Amino acid sequence: MTGPNATSTSSSAAKMGRHRSKSTSGSTYCISSPGAESATLSTPNNAGRSSGEEEEKDGGVLFYVNRTGFPIDGVTWERMWTHVAKVHPDGQDISKIRNAAYLPKHPVPSVPNFKPTMSVPDWLLAIQNYMKTLQYNHTGTQFFEIRKTRPLCGLMETAREMIRESLPIKCLEAVILGIYLTNGLTSVERFPISFKTQFSGNHFHHVVLGVYCNGRYGTLGMSRRQDLMDKALTFRTLSELVLEFEDSYRRYQHTLKKVKIGLYVPHDPHVFQPIEWKYLVLNAARLGREDMRKELEKHGRDMRMKILKSSSAQSPIKERSRGKSLSPRRRQSSPQRRHIHRRDKSPAALDRKPAELSTLTDGYQIRI
Repeated sequence: MTGPNATSTSSSAAKMGRHRSKSTSGSTYCISSPGAESATLSTPNNAGRSSGEEEEKDGGVLFYVNRTGFPIDGVTWERMWTHVAKVHPDGQDISKIRNAAYLPKHPVPSVPNFKPTMSVPDWLLAIQNYMKTLQYNHTGTQFFEIRKTRPLCGLMETAREMIRESLPIKCLEAVILGIYLTNGLTSVERFPISFKTQFSGNHFHHVVLGVYCNGRYGTLGMSRRQDLMDKALTFRTLSELVLEFEDSYRRYQHTLKKVKIGLYVPHDPHVFQPIEWKYLVLNAARLGREDMRKELEKHGRDMRMKILKSSSAQSPIKERSRGKSLSPRRRQSSPQRRHIHRRDKSPAALDRKPAELSTLTDGYQIRI
C-alpha cells in the first residue's frame, strides 16, 4: 500500500478513457474522504477556497471526489488528469495515454452470481475477486461519492452505479459494494471496521467490511496492501480479527491509534436507516493490546446476541453496566443526536499531540 506506481495509476487512468466520451461540463468538489486511507488537514470555514471547491489534504496529497456523478463532467475529468500528472512518478508520460489514437477497450467484469451449491466462504471469495477485478483506484479522484449519513437505500443505489460503471474503487466504496453484494446472504452479518493509524506525524484512515457467519469472522475490502483488505472467514473472535490488522499495520511501520466498530447492517436494501459506522470507539494507544482485546470480545458477544440497537432506531440501547463509565450516561434521544449512543472507550486527549514517527531510511513515506 505504498504510493501508486507507474503500472497501477496508468492502468486506472487508461481504464477511464471510455468514460470521457460521455463527459459534459459542470463542477466538482475536492475533499478528504474519512474512510479512504487518508490523513486530513482542514481549513476553518473553507477560507480562501474557490466557489464549489474544497481543498484538503490526505497524507499531504490532494484528494478529489467526483460529486457530480456520471457522465463525468469536463472539470472533473481535467482535474483528474492534472492531478495524476503531478503526483505520478512518470507524470510527464500521462499525455501519451491522453493523446493515444487507440486504447484497448478494458473488459467489464461480470457480477458474480450466487448459486445454491456455493458455500458462504466461496461466495465471499467471489465477491472479493470481483472487487479486485475492478482494481484499486490510484488516480487521486474518487469516482463515487459516499456520504456516511446517507440512508442505506441511497447507498445501495450508489453500489448499483459502481457495478454499472465498473470503475476502480477505494476502500470506502468497497464497503458499500460489499454490503450490496451480500444482502441476499441473511446468514452473514456485516458491519464496518475503521482504523486510524499514524506514520511520520500524519494520520491515515482505512475501513473494511467485517463479516460474521457460523462463529467465524472475516472481512471484505480494498487496499493498496494485500494484508489490509480481505481476511478469510477463519477468526474465532472479533479481537483476533482486529489484532491481525494491527499486526499487518506494524509491518508497514504504522502505529494503530483508534479502532471503530459499527453495528450490523440490515439486509433489507430499502430501509431508510443510515449505517452505524462507529458504535464502539477504542483508543488503542490508551487501552493497550490486552484491554482492547477484552473490549472487542465484549462488543462481539453483544453483537452476536443482537442486544445492540442502532442510534437511528427508536428503541433505547441495552448496554452492559461495567463499573464507572468514562462517558456520560446515555439517554434515549432523537436520531439527530447520534453520538450519545456510541460506546466510546477513548478518553479525550485534545491537547496531546501525536508522537513523531521516523520515516524510512530513503526518506520515502509509506501511505497506507
